[in-house]
Order: sequence, then C-alpha cells, then structure tokens
Amino acid sequence: MTRRVDGPGPVDGVPGRGALGAAAGMALGFAGWFGGFGAFLVVGALGALGWFAGHLVDRGTGVREFLDALAGRRQ
Repeated sequence: MTRRVDGPGPVDGVPGRGALGAAAGMALGFAGWFGGFGAFLVVGALGALGWFAGHLVDRGTGVREFLDALAGRRQ
C-alpha cells in the first residue's frame, strides 16, 4: 500500500519521521545546552522510554505481554 503525497508537509495530518526526529533532536540540543550532559542523557532516556511505550500502544501490546514474549514464555 502506498500513500500519495501531494506536496511537502504531513501526510494524512500526521507529521513524518523527519519532523519528529528534528523535534527530538532540538529537545536534546536544548537540554544539552541549558542543562549540560546529564540533562541531555535524561531527556534522551525519557524520550526512548516514551517512544517504546508509544510503540507498544500502537501495536496493541501490553507491557506484560511484551515482557512475557521477551522472556520466551507463551500463554
């Protein structure tokens, strides 16, 4: 399935990965500039945790299901 893109900008009202990556990069840059390297690491770790939680929600997978699959347990 392909999506038709008429011009620059969001497709179906959802920003692309480039825009999201740029926003994440700017957030990390501001954290590093104003808060130092420790703040840069905290913002990066929390961003990764937020991405992971959003990924699980998008897939419809609960945290328990994910951890069980990671440990190799089947239901």
